[in-house]
Amino acid sequence: MKKSNCILFLILILSAMQVQAQDLTHYKRIVKAISSAKYQGRGYAKDGANKAGKYLQKEYKKAGVDEVIVQPFTIDINTFCGKMEMWADGKKLRAGVDFSMREYSPGVHGEFPVYHVDTLNFDADRMFADLQKPEYANALVCCDFWFAYNHREAFSRLQKAGGCTNAGLLQTWPSPIKFYKAYGEKVVDKPIIWVTPEAIEGVKSVRVNVDNQFLKDYGLFNVIAKVEGVRHDSCYVFTAHYDHIGNLGKKIFYAGANDNASGTAAIVTLAAYYAKHRPPYDMYFLSFSGEDANLRGSEYFVQNPIVPLEQIRYLFNIDMIGDNNPVQYCEVSEEGMRGYNLFEQINGEKHYFKALDKGELAANSDHYPFAARHVPCIFLENQEGDAFQYYHTIYDNWKHAVFDSYEPVFRLVTDFIERY
Repeated sequence: MKKSNCILFLILILSAMQVQAQDLTHYKRIVKAISSAKYQGRGYAKDGANKAGKYLQKEYKKAGVDEVIVQPFTIDINTFCGKMEMWADGKKLRAGVDFSMREYSPGVHGEFPVYHVDTLNFDADRMFADLQKPEYANALVCCDFWFAYNHREAFSRLQKAGGCTNAGLLQTWPSPIKFYKAYGEKVVDKPIIWVTPEAIEGVKSVRVNVDNQFLKDYGLFNVIAKVEGVRHDSCYVFTAHYDHIGNLGKKIFYAGANDNASGTAAIVTLAAYYAKHRPPYDMYFLSFSGEDANLRGSEYFVQNPIVPLEQIRYLFNIDMIGDNNPVQYCEVSEEGMRGYNLFEQINGEKHYFKALDKGELAANSDHYPFAARHVPCIFLENQEGDAFQYYHTIYDNWKHAVFDSYEPVFRLVTDFIERY
């Protein structure tokens, strides 16, 4: 090879490496930004989600897309941004570490005896009889979450006003304690508090001071970016939700670095890539809000699409890829299966992941409203790595952010589009 050709080759290699490094740098910057305290967990109180949405509008414009659209919608949602205090036999527990609230729980204030359910010799009739005794008047009933779930017929009676004299439920969950979901579109009759087994073991009474606020017709919005392709009769769609579960009291917030700052940052960098490399078809980048409120943003979009759903060649939903499992989990719609073999073929050739693990299609992220309407789509989520243990805990933050899956997901998706 001539010296001049060698130099040119090295320049091209270095340029390619620089572009890749810049993509990763761009990606990390967005993850760090939207998982910061400025956005308070991107929830539905303190305007966290909407502030993050405005940030994304600016990022898409900086990325060089052709158009940015805001699609407003409203939700009803329960929030916890006031007092968040709990004591067990006089010992103060830590919000987000020792206890958290179920998403649909009302506020709770007062001191309560604790009734520990005998799970080894469980008898529902005996439990209800015990709760009639004076020493357990207005008690909080405590047992393992999964035990209550497996005996939900009996425990549902405990959760209803007038069903029993108990004040509510304490459900144990191993550390790290979770804020399970943010689906609080209603408020139930009695409080349900999640607590670690260590914090509540042998405890006779608890004092609780927790505020909730139910937001009616709370305004949110999807952020939609478009990169125009050569052809406009079909399009590719990338989705990722940018909201998260927000606050637990005045001081605690759930940063959501993996869930889903990781996916949000990925589709912004994909938008930047296609803005520089004009694609054969139009590209839409849908940053959804309201995912953690029962897929409300994506459901609103499919009912009010800005592009006909039948024009979508393929949709990629990227959610929680901030991890390091060498096996990539995915879910595929029925119509999307015609492209799944190509995903496996590309991955087999390029070895981006050891394997693709295809699970059953479920209503667990924003691909589902599209799949239910026969759109070809795939859901990409990197599960069971080092970051996954922090899902919906206060530890899903920048400190525990993992970036291993970003580049292989980016390349797998862009390779697929080149060959599909």
